[in-house]
Amino acid sequence: MRIKEHFKKLTKKANNIVITTHIHPDADGIGSQIALCMALRKLGKNAICVNEEPLFDRYRYLDPDNVIISLDEYKKNEFAEIDLFIVTDTNSLPRIGTNVQQLVLKSRDLLFIDHHPCPKELQAIHCIDTNMAATGELVGNLIEAVGVEFDQKIALALYTAIIIDTSSFRYPTVTGNTHRIIAKLMDAGVKPPEAFNRINGTKKIGYMQLLGKVLSSAQTTKDETVAWISLSEEMIDFHDSDAEDTHGFINHLLILDNIKVACMFRKIGNKVKVSLRSAVDEIDVGIMAQALGGGGHNHSAATILEGDFNEVVKSTIKKIQAMLES
Repeated sequence: MRIKEHFKKLTKKANNIVITTHIHPDADGIGSQIALCMALRKLGKNAICVNEEPLFDRYRYLDPDNVIISLDEYKKNEFAEIDLFIVTDTNSLPRIGTNVQQLVLKSRDLLFIDHHPCPKELQAIHCIDTNMAATGELVGNLIEAVGVEFDQKIALALYTAIIIDTSSFRYPTVTGNTHRIIAKLMDAGVKPPEAFNRINGTKKIGYMQLLGKVLSSAQTTKDETVAWISLSEEMIDFHDSDAEDTHGFINHLLILDNIKVACMFRKIGNKVKVSLRSAVDEIDVGIMAQALGGGGHNHSAATILEGDFNEVVKSTIKKIQAMLES
């Protein structure tokens, strides 16, 4: 209730509103900011989305009203003053990018709308609810709180945000309330098969061959509680695929017997992105990622490490095993 009242109070007194999300945004960040922007416009607000990076082509269908613009576009016709600057799907200003951060200095109020863990002091003055399965779920509640009805465009953006951030409702954070908001989005015109296919896209044979190659090299620890897969930019290019299409590869490991932590190592230049997943309530991979220099949810997290690829894999698995044993 406090979160809804805080949101209503800030948006009621604001007219010029800028909404952004984190760099390298996923569908939860993108869908949340688009839906929120369209809803605020229905209330007569001058709302616009400004991101550090251009919108990926794969997400453009979620933005039929072109509410997301580049920073350069915004500067051509920027607000004299920003009444409210909203950040969705993160509670860290550095994560929105160095250029967009400059807009915060021109804003009267700042508001994080998020579901990631954070210090209690931050949570007390922002719209952050870690019980939500996705930021899209929280944004849906806030849109309802200000009296805006879901239309098909808002509903599709929110539905997509939620199915992606819950890995199609498989994470422990999914609740009855998650499905109740999903029901309302469906009533507003969302067709689940169409929504699923549009965000995941149809694939070419190269994608299938890449997935097969990656999964065929999957490894586990002796007790099979930790499993991992590896891939590189060269593998992705060779199979004429996109790095964005590989994000879901790790979820295939979650069906293994005895699995507690699933890992995916992706070589990016001289760095290694380490993605972590767990579908076990008592295993918090967000804390594990923090220990490795990254962060995320208790069921989905990541970090980026430097070093020789094979050494990073070996040392990371050892550290994860040590954390599980502790």
